[in-house]
Order: sequence, then C-alpha cells, then structure tokens
Amino acid sequence: MEAHEEKPIIYTMENKPIVTCAGDQSLFTSLYTSLAQQLPRESMEWRRSYGRAPKMIHLEANFVQFKEELLPKDGNRALLTFPFLHIYWTDCCDTEMYKASVKDDMLRWQSTLRLHGSVDWLIVVVESEAKKKNKTNILPRTSIVDKIRNDFCNKQSDRCVVLSDPLKESSRSQDSWSAFLTKLRTLLLMSFTKNLGRFEDDMRTLREKRTEPGWSFCDYFMVQEELAFVFEMLQQFEDALVQYDELDALFTQYVLNFGAGDGANWLGSFCAPVKRWSGLLLRRPIDMEKRELIQRGEASLLDLRSYLFSRQCTLLIFLQRPWEVTQRALELLHNCVQELRLLEVYVVQGALDCWVFLSCLEVLHRIEGCCDRAQLEANCSHTVGLWTYATEKLKSLGYLCGLVAEKVPTSEDLNRTVDLLAGLGEERPETVNSLQSPYKKLNEALSSVEAFEKHYLELSHAAMEMYRAIGRMRSARLIGKSLAEFYMKKGDPERAEGFLDDSLRSYVAEGWRLQVTHTRKQMAECQKLLQQTEDYLQTSALLAGDANLTEEERKHFCQEILTFASQPPAPSDQTVALSMAAFAQLRQMQFSPPGAVVHVGAALQLELRVRCLMPVAMQVEQLAATLHFSLEQGGARGRAGSAQRRAGHGPQGQGDGVVMFPQGSPLAGAGMGASLPPALELYEMQDRSPSDSSLTSTGVVCKNMHLLLRRHDSSASLDTPTAGALPAAVAVDDGAQMLRARDITLQPGDNSILFTAPTGEPGSYTLRQLCGSVGRVQFVQSHIYPVVQYEVYSQEPQLTIEPLSDNLLAGIPQKVTFTIATGHYSVKKGDALQLSNTDSMPILHSSCCSATVLSSTGGQPSIHPLERMGESALSIQSSEKVTSISLPPTPPYHTLEFQLEVLCHIPPTPFKPDIERLTNGEVRHRPKSHSHVDSGMINIDQKVSIDCPWSIYSTLIALTFYVPFKAKHSILSAGKRKYIQVCLQNVSDTNFHLADPVLTERQPTVSMELLSLNVKTQQPVCSQQSVFCLWEMRWAKPLPLCLQCAFSASFAPVSASDTHTAFKPYRYEFQLDRVSTLYSLKAEISPPSGDQHCRTGALCGLEVSITRQAEPSETEGEEEESTEIEGLRTTKLMYEVVDNSSNWAVCGKSSGVVSMPVAASATHRVQMEVMPLFAGHLPFPNIKVFKYLPHNAVPAIQPDTDSCLENDTISLLDKGLDDQGDTASIRSRGSVHSVGSGEQQRGLPMPRLEPFSPGQVFYWSQGRQVLVLPVTDDHVMEVNVT
Repeated sequence: MEAHEEKPIIYTMENKPIVTCAGDQSLFTSLYTSLAQQLPRESMEWRRSYGRAPKMIHLEANFVQFKEELLPKDGNRALLTFPFLHIYWTDCCDTEMYKASVKDDMLRWQSTLRLHGSVDWLIVVVESEAKKKNKTNILPRTSIVDKIRNDFCNKQSDRCVVLSDPLKESSRSQDSWSAFLTKLRTLLLMSFTKNLGRFEDDMRTLREKRTEPGWSFCDYFMVQEELAFVFEMLQQFEDALVQYDELDALFTQYVLNFGAGDGANWLGSFCAPVKRWSGLLLRRPIDMEKRELIQRGEASLLDLRSYLFSRQCTLLIFLQRPWEVTQRALELLHNCVQELRLLEVYVVQGALDCWVFLSCLEVLHRIEGCCDRAQLEANCSHTVGLWTYATEKLKSLGYLCGLVAEKVPTSEDLNRTVDLLAGLGEERPETVNSLQSPYKKLNEALSSVEAFEKHYLELSHAAMEMYRAIGRMRSARLIGKSLAEFYMKKGDPERAEGFLDDSLRSYVAEGWRLQVTHTRKQMAECQKLLQQTEDYLQTSALLAGDANLTEEERKHFCQEILTFASQPPAPSDQTVALSMAAFAQLRQMQFSPPGAVVHVGAALQLELRVRCLMPVAMQVEQLAATLHFSLEQGGARGRAGSAQRRAGHGPQGQGDGVVMFPQGSPLAGAGMGASLPPALELYEMQDRSPSDSSLTSTGVVCKNMHLLLRRHDSSASLDTPTAGALPAAVAVDDGAQMLRARDITLQPGDNSILFTAPTGEPGSYTLRQLCGSVGRVQFVQSHIYPVVQYEVYSQEPQLTIEPLSDNLLAGIPQKVTFTIATGHYSVKKGDALQLSNTDSMPILHSSCCSATVLSSTGGQPSIHPLERMGESALSIQSSEKVTSISLPPTPPYHTLEFQLEVLCHIPPTPFKPDIERLTNGEVRHRPKSHSHVDSGMINIDQKVSIDCPWSIYSTLIALTFYVPFKAKHSILSAGKRKYIQVCLQNVSDTNFHLADPVLTERQPTVSMELLSLNVKTQQPVCSQQSVFCLWEMRWAKPLPLCLQCAFSASFAPVSASDTHTAFKPYRYEFQLDRVSTLYSLKAEISPPSGDQHCRTGALCGLEVSITRQAEPSETEGEEEESTEIEGLRTTKLMYEVVDNSSNWAVCGKSSGVVSMPVAASATHRVQMEVMPLFAGHLPFPNIKVFKYLPHNAVPAIQPDTDSCLENDTISLLDKGLDDQGDTASIRSRGSVHSVGSGEQQRGLPMPRLEPFSPGQVFYWSQGRQVLVLPVTDDHVMEVNVT
C-alpha cells in the first residue's frame, strides 16, 4: 500500500476515482489484486440528470490509504483528487478485541468523515474459517456483525458487508465476492453521480457570473476542464469533447464581441504581443506547460488555442475520428489569424506564417502516426487543405526573407530570418530524434535559396497531386498558378507558361471574368519575355478589349498592337492573324432587299453593324468577307423557304432581312464567349423533280460537323485564342468572291459598314470568314454563326393557270388567271401563246382583255411582294383548232398576268368509274380523285396544250372542273300505272335557277307518252338542296324491255346579271329495264275465329295472294324459266315472309316455292299463321317474291321442292336480295345453300334465286296496318323495381 500512498496524481488517461481504505491495511493488501481486477469486469448503467441518455460504463478505482489530508476542504473543486468512497476493512472475530480497539478505531474514522461532510462509506467484515478454528470460545460471527450494525449502521444496514473467505475458490466465496462487488459498484456510482452533479451545478453557477467584474475565463476554463477530465477518466470521450467545444465556443464569442466593441477585462491578458510561435504540440496527451500558463493567467492567445486544440485532437483520436482533426485544424488556423487581428495583437511579421506552417505539419504528422498509408491515400481530401495552407505560408515566408527573388537575400532579409527562427525556441524533446520534424523543415527551408525552392516545390507538387487524385482540378490549377508566379519571380517564364495556360483554360471554360483578366496579364508578360510575338499580340488584343481593365491599361495593350502593325515587314515576315473576337463584336447584318434572294445581275447590299472593342479609333485598311459559292441543282425554285429563313426568319432572325448575332457566341465577344462550342448549323435540304419541280424528298443537313466533332482538347482555332498556340496566318485569296470595304475607321462602340454583294452567277453565297487588315496584323473571324447566306437565281420562264375561285364549276363560264414568270427570258413583241382548242372546253374571250406587268424589284416573287409596273391590251385570235394570245413586251424577271374565261361542258351521261375485273374476280375502281372529298362533286379533268415562245416543247396544264349537280332516277308504281321521278341535287356551294325540266324518250320509235306532273317551269336550287321532277308513263302497246330516257333542263347562277343569257343546258341520260308489272301481291290478316280483332299472343291467319297481271311478252318470256305440264305453262316463284321490326312471329314455314300459270289473272294463295307480339296498329309483315330458277342439269333424284327449300334458313341466307337492284351483284342461291349444308348435299344440283326488277312486282299491302288489342290477363304481374 505504500506504493499507492506515494503515487502522484498526473492528469493523464490513467486517472481513476479515488477510494480510501481504513482499518486493517494488511487485510486490504491481500485482497487488492483480486479487487482491482474484478471491479471493472461488469458494466453498470449510469443514469444522469436533465434527461440525458443513460450509458453503460465500467468502473475502476484508485485505492489509497485513508488520510485526513485526502478529504476535500471547503472551496476545493478538484474532482480528480476527491475521494468518492471510504471503506473500513476488518476481520475481527473476537468480541473483546472489538470492544478494546476495533470499535474505537471505527468511531474515530466515522468522526473524521462526519467532520468533513463525507457520507459515502462502507464497512467490510472479512470472515475467515482459519481464525474460527483457532478461537473455540468465540461467539458466532453474526454477533460481531450485529454489533457493528447496531453501533454504526442503525439506519443504513446495507453499509456493512460480510465477505466470506475471499481467498478460497468455493461457491460460497464466489457468491460473497459477487455480492460485495455489486454493492461496491452501486455505492461508488451513486457517490460519483451525486458529487458530479454537485460539481456541474457549481460550474453553471460560475458560468452565469461571467458578466460580473472580476470573472476570469482562465479560472472557469480550469473548472470545466476538470469536468472534461472526469469524463475522460470514465472513458466517455464524447462528453469530454463537448466540454472543450463549449469552452472553444465561449472564448470565440468573447473575441467576436471584442471586435464589435464589447470587450471583457480579462481579454487584456490575451492581447499581449506574441513572443513565441512554436506551433501546435500534439504529441503529448496534456501540454502541462501551457496548462500552467492558462492556470496562472499568463497564456497568450496562441497558447490558449494550441492547448485547447491539443486536447480536442487527443479526444478525437480516441474516438477514431482522425479526419475531423484535419478539418478542425484548418478552421483553427484560419480563425486564429482573424482573432489576432480582432484583438489587435502585435505579431512579428512572418511569425504567424511560421506558426501556421509548423501547426499544419504537426497535424499532418500526428495523423500519419495513427493511420496507415492506404488510409492516408484514400482520405487525402481531408488533408490536402493543410498541405495547401502550409505551401502558401512557406511561399509567404520565402517572399518575406528574400528567398524567391533572382538576387541573393540581403542583410535585412537575413536578420529577419534570424529573428523568425529565434521565436521558434528550442526544439521539443518529442521531435529531437525525428529527421522530418516540422521544426527541422522550417529551419532548413529558411537557411538557403536552394533549400527553400526544394521544400516549396515538394509541398506544391504534393498538394497538386492530391487535388488531381480527388478530382478538384480547379484547386490544382490554382496551385499551378501560384507556381507560375514563383517561376516568374525566379526569372523562368518558360516553366511558368504551362501553368498559366492551364489555369487560363479553366477560368475561360468556367466563366471567371476577373481571374481571366488577371491571368491574361500574367500570360502577356510571360509571352513577351519568351518573345512569342503572335501569342503576345493575341493576348494584348484580348486585354485591350477587356472592360475589367482600366482605360490606361487597355490603351497600353492596344498601342502594343499598333506599334507592331506600323513596323515595316521584313522579307521573311508573314502577316500575323489574330482573332476577330478580341477586336470587334458582330451585332447584326441587314439585307437590302430583305428577302436575300435576287436574280442574276440584281443589286444586293449588306449592312454590317459591328461593335469595336478597342479603346481607341482603329484605321482598318480593308474589311473583307469571304464568300463560299455553291451551285445547287434546280436553281432557286424550292429553296425560297429556306432562303427566307436564313435571311431573317431563323432562330436569330427578326424579319425584314435582319440577322442578329447572339451575344456570348464565338463571334459575339472576347474572353467568355470565345471558348463556347459552335452551335448546330442545320439546313433544310430539298430535292425536286426537274420536270415539274414537285418535291420528291426533304431532309436536314448539318454544315459545321467538322467543328462539332473535332477534339477540343488537342486542337485550337482563332476563336479560342487562349487555348495554347495560335494557328498560322490565314491567307485570303484575292481572286475569290468577296465582300470588301476599304479605308474604314472603326470608332470605339457601334459602327456600320456597307457591302455590295456580287450577283453575277446563280447559286448560293455563304459568308464564311471575316478579315480586317491593320498593317501587318489581320483580325480574322474564321467561322460566322448564325449562317449569313443569300441566293442568286436564274429562273426558267414558268406558266401557271389558276382559278379565281376555289373550285371551277362545269357548265358555266369560269375565270382563270394566266401567270407568266419571265425568268431570264425577255418577252419580245410578236411573242404569243398558242392554246389548243377542245370541244369539251372552249375558251371564251372578249375584245377588252388586258394584261398586267409586275416586278419584284430584284427579289424572288414568292418571297418579296410584287409591284405593279403597267398594263397592256391583249390581242386574242381564235380559229377552229388554236387560240393565239399575243403577249406584250416584258423584261426578264418580271411577271405577266391576265384573265380568260373558259367553259367546260357537262357530259350527258352520268359519270361512272371505270370498272375492271381482276383475275381473282375482285372489282377495281378508278382512283377517288375523280370525286371531290368534301362535297361529293364529280370532277372532270381538262388538259390544255400550250405552245410557249421560250420553249420548243408544248406545256400541258390540267384544269379540274366540278359538276355542280348530281342526278338520280327511280320508277314508281301504283297498280298498273307507272311514274318516273328524277332527283337533281345541287352539290356545289353556288345557288342556281333551274328552268324547263323536260323528260324525253331516246327510242327511234316512241313507245309511250310522258305526262309531266311538274307545276313550276323555273325554281331556285340552293346549295346542298335537291329538286324532284315527276312524269307519268302512258302507253298503248306493250313496252319494250329497255327504255332509253333523257332528262334536260337549263340552269344559271342566281348571282348572274343577265339570267336569260346565262342559262346553260344540263342533260342527264339514263336507262330503265323491265318496267312492266308482272305480279301483284296482296296480304290479308284475319283474327281468330270468334273474335273481331287480333290480340297479342293469339294466332292469326295470314293469307297471301299472288296474281299474274299479264302474259309475258316475247322478250320477257325468253328470260322466264317455265315448264309445261299437260299443256299448262307454269313458272316457279319463291315467297318469303319476314318481319324485321320483330312485331310478328311467323308460325310454321315462312317461305316456299309456288308454281304460277303463265296466264293473265292467274292467282295463287298461300295461308299461314302469325302471332302479334305487341298491341297497337302494327304494319304488315314484309313479303318478298323471287324468281326460282332451277338448275339446268336434272338431278337423278328430283328433290321435294317444299321440303328442300321451304325453311327459315333460305330466308336468312338470301336476306336483302330485294335491296340490291344491280343484276350484276345477284348471288347464286344454290351455291350459298350448298356451302351452308353438310356433306350429304354436295352432289345435288341446287337452284338459284333472282330478284325482280323495280316495278315488276306491285305490293298492294305495303304500308297497311292492322289493329291488335292487348290480351286480358287477370294474373298477378310481377314488377321488379331496382
């Protein structure tokens, strides 16, 4: 125990809570080893106040001999020297001994504890079997324990613990040890929690007094650090770190308040001048030297910050958070620099740089000591900031001590270096044996120019490599720029150029304007020293147009260019080409005429507006724009739309032939826009047919693919003057087609330049390059965007004929416009158009016809509006075959217009599409173009052949006329009387008058009389309306099988001024087949017997009478299939009763075949039963009659007619036969039935059905109705309501 008594308290991690031991010291010594090992084995839950989360801790204790000096005195706040628990050890088993000595010793021990207010104690009675055997007359052990509990633990019986045979390995001994350790841990934790809470309350009280006079931060610092030590002692490093962070924040707030004018008195001690700047010390757990300075109130700002960070660093290392150390270190170093300025602390020049440099390396060495190489490389993003900061401070020290200049350091520089090294003091013992310690590195770096360069380059390249490894290229280039400045100071511009160029690329790409300007100035200085004339002039041009420089600086760089340009060139010298982006900024270009499309030889002017970026007026000897000429096939036809877009209606166009150059494009400005990639130049590409100029294909083509797909990293252009070396001078071919303007003075700001464009050859002209010559210097814009283009066309003469209205109507005079675009042809006197006459479309002309001459003032007519030039009379001569139109003289590239009237005759027969039957039986019709889609009008194509004076070939022009009417006919029957109805529908948008409708027979001999039933001789026919005309047929002798009829009328537009002369004929011819009535069909429905009316659900009788009206004529007899049996000729008919409206249910057979005698008034009756399904006036069921034509081949077994065909299946198969009037579409009945039957009937010849023509069958009962009453039902009706 002597070793424990004399053990000093050191503020390290080995500190443990103190527990005093009184009583039998030899007994405790024998148990100390087991107690110290078993106490921390099990964790205890530590519950704290203020809602803080509980934690599991392992308790350890520093057992020392009890002395009164160890007990805390009033005002002592040191928790590390505070005894948290007092234990009294005894193994007394004799009552006499207890009364004689042990009891008195216990009383003195407890009196001392009560005197100092200590209430945390424990009495341990050790029970030994050996002593019990030696004492035979002793009382039982419980009597001693009971005495102790009665004497000292009346109210706290748990404060007396019995430990049975602790040195034996028995179950009883183990249970006793376990109970004792649990009690010891519980009491120790309770005491620790109680005293720690009291300490925290005292600390808060002290912190709340910080506004009172006399409050000292250093005193408070020691108090709160004591709390941090306790947490660290319990291995609660996070809580310990919180205490130091609170102290850090509190001190920082006081410094900020001081800077704002609210200073505390105790801050005066931290404002003392800095005398030592040895940097951070992180290789000790606790820097006792600086702690004592803080305790005495003699610490400087750097001392306090260094000690505070060293403690935070130690705890973070314990928490395995080394990368947070680097982050906090960088913040600390920057904050310390600012705090020294806020507190106005005097620091020797360069001393702070030394402190920062040493501190950065110390932190890095500390991190390297606790991490392996792989971890350092993987987390270099956390340490690279310290490497960079150390590099900056070493560079600053080099400039200060004269180690960067080309000359050797002066005596003043040497004295300053000695003073700085003296402030470092002696090297610390921890780093004396280290060859790479920060102290040695700084001493060596400041010892000579060569050593400084070695260390500075080593640090710089290490930081650059780290930045590149983590992808922070911008920071790497920033260090490179610092290296460039170092090399420039050392007089080595060749090595500096690469770093400056790399930085300048980055700044330009990212848009840092001020950095670009500053770096370009450095680049210009470097290029001048290296005698790189072209590069220097290009950079000078960029700086002369840079608005971030002062006016004097800009004029200086501009004068550098003018001085070089005015020098007489040597024979071997070449012209220097610079970027136009640095010299001038294109604003807009305007075409006159605006369409930018002119014919050959026309005048075209271009007005270019530029903004000169130079600070002084520039005399430009020549401003030239190179033109790229391309001769595209097809002339200007079909490209008018694209030319219009290029000339002012594209993405940058604003109409009126103005092309705007976007700001920020490669040509719009120097510097920032010069590095942007060129935009897409997309053009519409059209291919047209050489014969009729119709569009065959279209597409999109990119014309600057060579600029978009190039490698930007390894190539440079005049538009990117900052990207490495510039290209060679661009030679301008004087023989090429160009726009030129000579002897121009460009003033600073906006200028206007006028060019006259060449229009000698037809084709497309594109501005490719702009070049301005100033002496030996040429400012070149190698690529212009958006594309500036104009077109010169040589147009062939063209003749077009267009109607004045939307549709040309046939049958009435219509006006058409003849338009002649003369193109390159000059219409001379005597030139005429020769039009071939056709009977179907004569040309109407009058003596007062005139032609108008129009001009487009050089532009293409489709783009630019035409201007009226004059009017001349036309001479028209017509013969039987040709109409000649004499043209007035017209100059080239003008337009000649005149109007003529044409009349297209309406064909008498209705238009029917040509029908062709293919090999597979499918019918193919003519294309639908013969019918107007919207109105259903029939069109008539008329082709006019015209011979033009400028061509040896005839021009064929098609005109489409539309028939304004659609006619259809129908035959109506009333018994034996017949009527013909003609429906005339106006399908055009024009209203007409219709007069004198007449229907005639086109037979050689008249076979009937047509009696008109039309009342009005003239009536209006509005658009989309119909007129019906009706005639009754009367005949005396049998009618022929086929009747040829013709309907004729006169029509005129309602808007016609002279209606009588404006009437034009309309004729419609048609044919009627088999109009005689052969059969009459009559039906009767009778109610059930005993009832007057039909009722729903009751069977009624249906009697159908089929009567032959007349004997067939010779022609009709040939068509009818008849048989003769016993001298009686008969023909077979098939009847069918169907009800499509579902009013009747036919019971039994619904169809059958009957044999009708071929004689007049022959009648056949068929009876069947039907059932009405609804009540009311119901129409009669539909009754249909067909011709039943047997197969020509007589079958071997004659089938029964009724059983074979009288079924419902036949009616379903032949449904709708009466609705098809065209005999060409009649289907074979037998073939259909054979398909629907089974295999058993394939060998039987099947009959076929044929419908009658309209008018051959008269239905007497058509439209009749019969009254059906509802049935009387007394049953209950079920009604479902949902």
